[in-house]
Amino acid sequence: MLETTLGKIAETILSLDEASLASLWEKYKNRMERFDISKDWEKAVIVFFIINAVRVKNHIFNEQVLKLQEKKAAENKNPHGKPNLRLVK
Repeated sequence: MLETTLGKIAETILSLDEASLASLWEKYKNRMERFDISKDWEKAVIVFFIINAVRVKNHIFNEQVLKLQEKKAAENKNPHGKPNLRLVK
């Protein structure tokens, strides 16, 4: 049940727009830095780290996609790993 709940939370978070989340980053950072003993503060900390998690996930995802594209481009340039040689007379 816990895993199912976390999976649903993750699906909901993944459906959120990173740009919209980024616009809230400063607000929750400031709220987190103003510690008080309250549920509001605890929620702010969780939201702040969710925003950061999405940002990190997107950064890693984009890096990996770029690496795959570069690898495919290199393979297409030289499909069999053989050098491009021409007979010169």
